[in-house]
Amino acid sequence: MGERTLAACQAHGCAYLHAVGGAAQVLAACITAVRNVYFLEEFGSPEAIWELEVQRFPAVVTMDARGGSLHRDVFEASRAALAERL
Repeated sequence: MGERTLAACQAHGCAYLHAVGGAAQVLAACITAVRNVYFLEEFGSPEAIWELEVQRFPAVVTMDARGGSLHRDVFEASRAALAERL
């Protein structure tokens, strides 16, 4: 996820979440309601934007509405570690 996604999170007051891949059954059990689905006809079910209510959803916020980005932080730390070793 890049700067455009981060800017959208800031502009719209939302967060980007990452969950463990392959754990769909666990994640689905945490969904208590589907509030809305956007762009379903345009993009299809997998790429649509789903507005969900969840409870005890095991995910990590990797981008937030205040400009924080775990993606950027990990990239910068990795680049610095690589530079030390080269």
